[in-house]
Amino acid sequence: MREEKELLKQEIKDKIEQFGSFVIMQYKGLNANMANDFRREMGKVGGDVEVVRKRVLLKAAEDAGLALDLSALPGHIGIVFLGADPIESTKMVIKFSQDREKVIQIIGGRFDGQLYSGADVEYLSTLPGKDEMRAQLLSVFEAPLSQTLAVIEALLTSVPYCLDNKSKQGENTESAD
Repeated sequence: MREEKELLKQEIKDKIEQFGSFVIMQYKGLNANMANDFRREMGKVGGDVEVVRKRVLLKAAEDAGLALDLSALPGHIGIVFLGADPIESTKMVIKFSQDREKVIQIIGGRFDGQLYSGADVEYLSTLPGKDEMRAQLLSVFEAPLSQTLAVIEALLTSVPYCLDNKSKQGENTESAD
């Protein structure tokens, strides 16, 4: 049995190093069907889910250079390794939990090498995703340029209108004479 735990610890440590970002969750009332659905959903976004004993997780995290607090890990826990876009994956975890009467509670997580509390992780999940932030940044750059273009276009189109009006005024004054 000791060898099995060592292999599990090594697997968790490798995943911590491979994924870099993860969320530690506590689960209550998560039945087998829900757990399979959750694993499937995480697989779609490139993540992975492991239900693990606290001691094994603590030792694996310690081997990976992380210090987790046993007292901060109540109840049955699992670790959700996040995909390429950690914020989007975290949003998926929270949405999954909300859709199923909060069967998952986020205890904490790690993003970009920094540990966060459960409340901080939930706050981070409310931030816009990478694509949304890129779109907002591009709109900030695009707005002044489009306004400048509109002003230049208005100036350029006003010249022919002025010339046309002037020629019409000249025709009206000639016909009146």
